[in-house]
Amino acid sequence: MPGPGPHMMYTLGTGQALSRVSNGRFSPHHCIIYSINAFFGPDMGSFSLWLTSTLGFGASYGSTIEDFIHHPFYYFLFLGYPLCLFYSWASRFLLHKGFLDSISGVPLTKRQCFLLIAAGSLSHFFLDHLFEENGHSSVYTWILSTGWWTSRAPVNPDAVVVVGFLCTCLIVGFIFINRVKSLKQFTKQSNQSVRLIIIVACLYGLWCWSQIYFVDPRRAAVGEEADLGVLVFLGIYFFLPHWLCIMSMNEKDIDMEKQLPH
Repeated sequence: MPGPGPHMMYTLGTGQALSRVSNGRFSPHHCIIYSINAFFGPDMGSFSLWLTSTLGFGASYGSTIEDFIHHPFYYFLFLGYPLCLFYSWASRFLLHKGFLDSISGVPLTKRQCFLLIAAGSLSHFFLDHLFEENGHSSVYTWILSTGWWTSRAPVNPDAVVVVGFLCTCLIVGFIFINRVKSLKQFTKQSNQSVRLIIIVACLYGLWCWSQIYFVDPRRAAVGEEADLGVLVFLGIYFFLPHWLCIMSMNEKDIDMEKQLPH
């Protein structure tokens, strides 16, 4: 599975991109907490198992810790609150002492830290599920299982119609939402575009699910493509953590009373 380098480079690189496009609202404090939780966060469970095995006692305890911590959701559900208290304090300390800059001049709140902890955990498993166990992880195996590999995939006319209709709705709907207007409403258009994508993705996934798990015998949903697995995987491990990062950004207009004294 990926080591510390890929995890931290992936999340720090993503953090810098978010910082650039947000004009610093995703601050260095965001980047550090996000990357630490993407690297060492869920791997605390694996480290506990390694440590107890190396010391020769408490191996069963270490195994239990790994089961609860080295998990994309259990990590922040069990440790999210105590960690967000610590990271919020650390953010204030680093900013007050001048060790780490923040464009806004304010430390991260507990809510922001919790969102970054959750985002880091999911981003950790984005890489782990793709590149661990020699490509035979349970999640990656399931993704591939939603494709058609037994023989040459048949191209069903109804699949062509449904997929073509949904993709057409996506493109035409996006163009309609973002058509030229005399009054610019960027936020409204962006929100409507996101809703459109989510609706089409849900309908697309529902079609794939019905062909794979509901129809008997199973049919090829979209030729040989593993679209259901890909959509679910990207939704949980790629788009969701980035959305959490965006939700954790500082507000555009920070109340000056909240800023720490220089």
